[in-house]
Order: sequence, then C-alpha cells, then structure tokens
Amino acid sequence: MNFALILAGGTGQRMGNVQVPKQFLLLNNKAILLHTLEKFYLLKEEFEKIIIAAHPSWFAYTRDLIEKNFAPDAEVFEVITGGGTRHDTVKRGLSFLQNNFELTSNDIILTHDAVRPFISYKIIKENIEKTLQFSAVDTVISSIDTIVYSEDGEQISEIPERSKYYHGQTPQSFKIQELIDIYNNVSEKNLDNTTDVAKLYRLLNKTVYLVKGEQLNFKITTPFDLTIARALLERDGKGD
Repeated sequence: MNFALILAGGTGQRMGNVQVPKQFLLLNNKAILLHTLEKFYLLKEEFEKIIIAAHPSWFAYTRDLIEKNFAPDAEVFEVITGGGTRHDTVKRGLSFLQNNFELTSNDIILTHDAVRPFISYKIIKENIEKTLQFSAVDTVISSIDTIVYSEDGEQISEIPERSKYYHGQTPQSFKIQELIDIYNNVSEKNLDNTTDVAKLYRLLNKTVYLVKGEQLNFKITTPFDLTIARALLERDGKGD
C-alpha cells in the first residue's frame, strides 16, 4: 500500500503579519493546502490514504475545509494532529498507520510539505516507483548558483564544486517499516540536531536515492514566494 503524509502543521512565522498559517493563505481564491491536496487527489488510485497532519489549533478548520471541498469523496483523506517538530509529526503519521492498517515490508509513505502546491504528477509517480525499488528517496534539484561555505558567517571558508550539490525538496519517501526502524534506532540527540528525515538515514549509514525535482516545486515560505506563486497562476490563466 502507498500512503501520502501532507505536513500541514506549521504556523508560518516567516510569512509576516498574516491572520492564518501560510498553508491557508489564498491562491486563486483557494487555500494553498487545497492546491497541494488536489495534486495527490488526482492520483488517488495510487494511495490507500492521503493523511494531513494539521496543527492542533487548526485541526477542525483543516477537517472542515477538506470535507467542504472534496465531498462526497472526502474519505480519501484523513486529518490527524501534527507534532511540535517535523520528526514528531512524521512519527504521529507512522503511529496512525500502525494503528489502522496491516502494514507489510513493501508499504511506502510519501511525506510532502503542504506549501509546495506546484508539485507535478511526474514527481509523485517517480517517488512511488523509486521508493518501491530503493526503500528511501529524496526529491532534489541541481544547484544553479555557486555554493559558498563559511564557518563563521563572516568570510569564505570554501567554495565547493557545484555539480555535486543539490537543493532538497519534498516528497521524501520511505518504506514504512524501515522508517519506523530508523526512528527506533536513532538517538534523541540526532533527532534534536536535524529537521530532515533523510538525514537520519545517512546518520545510520543507510542509502537514500535521488528523485529529480523541478524548480516549480518550491516551498511558499515568505511573502516573496507567495507573490511568485500568485504570478504563476495568473500566467497560466488561473489568477483571481
């Protein structure tokens, strides 16, 4: 079985003075979260369940939003309460699966940021295919700009070879049983020192393969990102 876990528990502090978390800000009169969910919904045959991990304060709002916009097919989705960190949220998603499904070693989970609404079907399908083949994959794009490394934030320490560096996106996708084992074996110190799930695999010397992402699969984090997203929809004839 394939599952998707949409990480929608953020509060959007970098978005500035807004009244709602960034995943509920509007693009084309529709919440960013809904744009993201629609991409997975249109591939619903690929998934046993699409899970949305919501902030506790916005749990009911998220559930009502989905029921209103996806009725009568809202049972495709399941809203759960997210945790205080990315790792906590992913672990809550895993616990939900363990408690509600008979999992096998071939079952996989795609974890995706709610505020990456321009994800393509190609990226989703390749995450499924490569995770079934390799057990753990991370979506990335090649670095276009020169990478500058500084140890003190004041001067250049090193300029590494750009061709070997990538920018991480999501989905990050894993075989569920292996991901559960990762969380069972990683130290609390390592959990506290990283927010990236794929990095936990590397800390335990596990292999993570790459899925090629796309520039459009960017994360809406700042007001500038929101402006770009709205401009993209207007360019494609979907603006307000």
